Amino acid sequence: MSNNEAKMGFFERYLTIWVILCIVSGILLGHLTDGVVNVLSEWEIAQVNIPVAILVWLMIYPMMVQIDFSSIKDVGRNWKGLGLTVVVNWLIKPFTMAIFGYIFFYKLYQAWITPAEAEEYLAGAILLGAAPCTAMVFVWSYLTKGNANYTLVQVSVNDLILLIAFIPIVGLLFTVFGIDFRNSEGANIGIPYETLAVSVIVFVAIPLIAGYLSNKWIRARKGEEWFQGVFLKKLKPLSISALLSTLILLFAFQGDKIIDRPVVILLIAIPLTIQTYFIFFITWFTGKYLKLKHQICAPASMIGASNFFELAVAVAISLFGMESGASLATVVGVLIEVPVMLSLVSLANRWKY
Repeated sequence: MSNNEAKMGFFERYLTIWVILCIVSGILLGHLTDGVVNVLSEWEIAQVNIPVAILVWLMIYPMMVQIDFSSIKDVGRNWKGLGLTVVVNWLIKPFTMAIFGYIFFYKLYQAWITPAEAEEYLAGAILLGAAPCTAMVFVWSYLTKGNANYTLVQVSVNDLILLIAFIPIVGLLFTVFGIDFRNSEGANIGIPYETLAVSVIVFVAIPLIAGYLSNKWIRARKGEEWFQGVFLKKLKPLSISALLSTLILLFAFQGDKIIDRPVVILLIAIPLTIQTYFIFFITWFTGKYLKLKHQICAPASMIGASNFFELAVAVAISLFGMESGASLATVVGVLIEVPVMLSLVSLANRWKY
């Protein structure tokens, strides 16, 4: 296991611990510098918070720069696995996440949360469900001895679909489950598609294009060895710092809610965890039925079970604000990511066939 842990990296292994530390730091920051944090929250364009946009971009770019879209030419080699990934990620996962969220937040939790809180928590869950993993899946694939080339292809295809499918799926689910957006006077303004579009452009399209172009340029100028051994290693601390800074800002605004009602974290985590296992099992057993090899079935199951939580967090902040229940729900997604996914890695390895 030591080699796997080395590959995964110190930060990724203890992501849940860093998130807990960010909760504490953010709460303290919110109490000590309330005015400064409030000023930062007001810097926005089309409801997209500028400081958060910069931080999230710094998180996402290092993921995007690793993707080589020339690998898509090999898509036909494992078309069954890729087809399973696409169906689960885009035709099943967003909708089951919304259903689980609705059952728990609106029905089972009526005694503990208000209807307004239920709506915001469901919105956060929907944003997580509509954003399948793009980065950590490389780690999960490695730990389950997945096919690296297939993993690269599925992530590349997934990112391209994300550009097209994320907005309509989120808009559809917000409409179906009656998630309202209101102006300062309380009038319903409908789903702010402009903000959704700006979010996808800022947090997906721009880093995707920048990552693709710089990937090609750096590899051509410096070579593969320098790209992997020097450039990516220098980027990683920047990405980690940006993620932690974003979480600290979020909890600076969410601190009072957490102190007053710590049980809410557990309530949100339960349906998100159930959804993660549910999607893994659907993909895993369907892959076995299709007679996929383990090295294809494992990463196919992992990408659907995991989430592109960086995008979900950023969009939740843009649509609902940093103090919202939607933002809190997406951050809980970060909190449970590593322990839950590592348990699925263990299952996949135990069930290897």
